[in-house]
Amino acid sequence: MTPTEVVADDDLIRSSLAEPEAFGRIFDRHAATIHRYVARRVGHTLADDLTAETFLIAFRCREKYDLSKNDSRPWLYGIAANLLRGHQRAEIRQYRALARTGIDPVFSPHDQVLARVDAAGEVRALAGVLAALPAGERDVLTLISQAQLSYPEVARALGIPVGTVRSRLHSARKRLRKALPDLEGLDDE
Repeated sequence: MTPTEVVADDDLIRSSLAEPEAFGRIFDRHAATIHRYVARRVGHTLADDLTAETFLIAFRCREKYDLSKNDSRPWLYGIAANLLRGHQRAEIRQYRALARTGIDPVFSPHDQVLARVDAAGEVRALAGVLAALPAGERDVLTLISQAQLSYPEVARALGIPVGTVRSRLHSARKRLRKALPDLEGLDDE
């Protein structure tokens, strides 16, 4: 392998079965993305722990990974989503705080000031609606909008059919449109 050659996730996980340290490259490759997703849902403090726990579970369960899938992100997002279900109260509190203050704790203080100036009202309204969404709809919506996963990747992450992903996303968008009629970008695909 040359220094610039990119090794697919499935190959790294396969290698890690014999050489556990190879799994560290999966962490290096995806930890920041998983952390961002989790932090948006429960804040930075808890996100540190949940991200570490996500990768610990992934490491311990790596022999069960479907090696026909070369991208492990949906699998990792699925583990993170399962952990988040145990922390939904914290997530709902965070969305309610965001709805009250308009300050997204994922952004730096400089970003927070800009966000407050530009869109405080919209952010608060959106966070209030997100807090009220059923957990399944919120999971699908955040995995698509924040984690940028495709429908099949969300289905794989949550262990549900693609049709259920589409249905939950449609329902979430319908609720958002009803609550926030002036919000753009909620059209169904």
